[in-house]
Amino acid sequence: MTIKVCDWQDLAGKRLLIRQDLNVPLYEDGQISDDHRILQALPTLEAALQAGCRVIVVSHMGRPVEGVFDSKYSLSPVAEHLSKLLEQPVPLVKDWLNGVDVAPGQIVLAENVRFCVGEKNNDLALGEAMANCCDVYINDAFASCHRAHASTHAVVKFAKQAKVGPLLQRELEAMEQVLQSPARPLLAICGGAKVSTKLGLLDSLLEKIDILIPGGGIANTFLKARGVDIGGSLYEPDLVPAAKKIMEKADKLGVRIELPLDVVVAKSLSNDAVTRTVTLDSQETLDIDDKILDVGEKTRKLHQLLTQDSKTVLFNGPVGVFECEPFAAGSHALCSDLASASAFVMAGGGDTVAALRQFGFAEKMNYVSTGGGAFLELIEKGSLPALDILEEESLKEEQA
Repeated sequence: MTIKVCDWQDLAGKRLLIRQDLNVPLYEDGQISDDHRILQALPTLEAALQAGCRVIVVSHMGRPVEGVFDSKYSLSPVAEHLSKLLEQPVPLVKDWLNGVDVAPGQIVLAENVRFCVGEKNNDLALGEAMANCCDVYINDAFASCHRAHASTHAVVKFAKQAKVGPLLQRELEAMEQVLQSPARPLLAICGGAKVSTKLGLLDSLLEKIDILIPGGGIANTFLKARGVDIGGSLYEPDLVPAAKKIMEKADKLGVRIELPLDVVVAKSLSNDAVTRTVTLDSQETLDIDDKILDVGEKTRKLHQLLTQDSKTVLFNGPVGVFECEPFAAGSHALCSDLASASAFVMAGGGDTVAALRQFGFAEKMNYVSTGGGAFLELIEKGSLPALDILEEESLKEEQA
């Protein structure tokens, strides 16, 4: 991929418009409940400030009505938090499209870009206005690269220079290591409630991996496709044929699909639920109201062996309802196994990161992606709109 990367020495004194993903969750009182994305973005800002750049940061927050200011979606809490982390003022600027005065070594945060009319429609006039605010545009927001919005796409068409930021570059390098030149065996763990949300991903992965562990509701649909009794568990009846096709394709490609050997079931999803473990190849049956909510000990041991034997692991989705204590053991054990594995482990996706952070293993992964939808789309399609436009403009600049 031919995209120009930041060289801070060349950018000293220049006005930088840095697109980051600071879309953090907030408590009801407006305080930040998880600053993971801000902490991930911080090194880029520190490097730019230390180089004496004039820094304008752009991000979205939530899904406000376009063109309407709503304090609930203001980036004010982010500006306050950045001020503390950077140990210098980070003013929040509402009217920034006509230009912002910012001195070398100083930083401002532009108000939620989704308040701008035309952002989500990738409006060219808006993109041009954004480009006019800076000397150099830098995309450092991997989590937003699957969206062709004005602040990730149209702006690149008009920017004097457009570059990739360090965080985005690290994401691309980690993804390349996993998908383009992995040490093998390559194990993919793909959990989640629905096959429908990851059907394309699963099909694409089969061309790249050696072993697949489906988890959660996805595993249930595959179990159903194999004729296994799953009681009253969550699955997608309409996608049972698709699951069968994926298993047939895996057989042809020599990819192993490792489904649960035993499962933890309960009548209800609650912290005081009565649970029991059912071995799926035994004569024991599930009741019609039994719900599979986690994997059992035999499956946990299988997962441990698979993670130990793998050289590369792509982790996207827990294997049980980890948020509920009676059904957290499978996901906890898997996260622990990955933390101690010798393999290169790349994790991504909202539930995946939440599980790793809940169990205290996030720092033990080789790389934790900041992207959710972008992470999945890049694996499935091999490209993203915001990356494509950066590469396109880089090639034009080289040919000029």
